[in-house]
Amino acid sequence: MSTSSLTKRQWLACPAPAKLNLFLHITGRREDGYHLLQSVFQLIDRCDTLDFQVRDDGHIQRMNHIDGVPEPTDLVIRAARLLQSHSKSTYGADIYLHKNLPMGGGVGGGSSDAATTLMALNHLWQCGLDQAQLMQLGLQLGADVPFFIFGQNAFVEGIGEQLQAITTPVKWFVVIEPGVHVPTPTIFSAKELTRDTKPVRITDFSNAAKVEWKNDLQAVACALHSEIANAINWLKQYEINQGDAKMTGSGSCVFCAFPNEDAAKKVLQQVPHHWTSWIAKALQQHPIIL
Repeated sequence: MSTSSLTKRQWLACPAPAKLNLFLHITGRREDGYHLLQSVFQLIDRCDTLDFQVRDDGHIQRMNHIDGVPEPTDLVIRAARLLQSHSKSTYGADIYLHKNLPMGGGVGGGSSDAATTLMALNHLWQCGLDQAQLMQLGLQLGADVPFFIFGQNAFVEGIGEQLQAITTPVKWFVVIEPGVHVPTPTIFSAKELTRDTKPVRITDFSNAAKVEWKNDLQAVACALHSEIANAINWLKQYEINQGDAKMTGSGSCVFCAFPNEDAAKKVLQQVPHHWTSWIAKALQQHPIIL
C-alpha cells in the first residue's frame, strides 16, 4: 500500500497519478465505432489525491464541490457505487477529492481518480477483489481506468484495454496546459482524423527504432484550438530529439521530455506566464501497490 495515512476506517491522501501518452497511433475503427489504438502510457508523479472515510449506512457522497463535475456524473462516485453494487457491500463512504490535474487535459485525471477509488474502497470495504477483477470492473467506467489499476507503464492496444508492462527511461517532463478544454468525442469523431496508421510492435518502441512516434489526434486538436499548436511550437525550441514536444491523449496538455530535473526546471522557468505549466518525473509504477 502507499505511504499515505491508512487505517481500517479511513485512507487519506490516496494518490491518483496522471499519465502521458508517449505516442498515440490510431490504427483502425471497430464496427461499433470504437477506435483501435496503440500507445505507451507513462505514469508521472503529478497527482490528484483522495480521502476516504468508511460509513456504515451504505451512503456514498463526495464531500466537496468541484466546478463542472456534478456529483452524480463524477467518475469517483460512479466507481464507488459500481464497486458497492458488484461486491454487495453494505458499507458507504465520504469522499473528498483534491483536484490537482486539469480536466480535459489528456492526462487521465478522471480515470485515475476512478481507479484509486476502486483500489482504496476494495481495501477499506474488504471486498476481496483481485487486480484482474478490479480492472474488469474499471473498464465499465472508461477505457483508461484499467491501466491505472494495472499500475505499470504499458504498451497499450485495442481500445485501450490490452496492456503489456513496459520499462521506460527515467525522464522529467515539462507539461503545459494551454487553457482550452478538448472534449474527447469531438476529436475522435472528426472527419479529418486519420485512422490507418501502420501498427507497430512493442519491440519497436523498446529498441527506439526509427518509427515516427506521433500523436494522431494532435493535428485535429491543433486545428480546433490554435493555443495547443502554439504551446507545441513553443516547446519545440527545447526538443532534444525531433518530435519530443507533442500533445498527450486527446489534449489539451502538451509536454516535452528532458533527461533530468535541472534541464526541465530551466525550461519551466521560460514558459510564458499566460499558460499553466509544471514539471513531473516519470514513475515506473503506481504509488498504490496492490
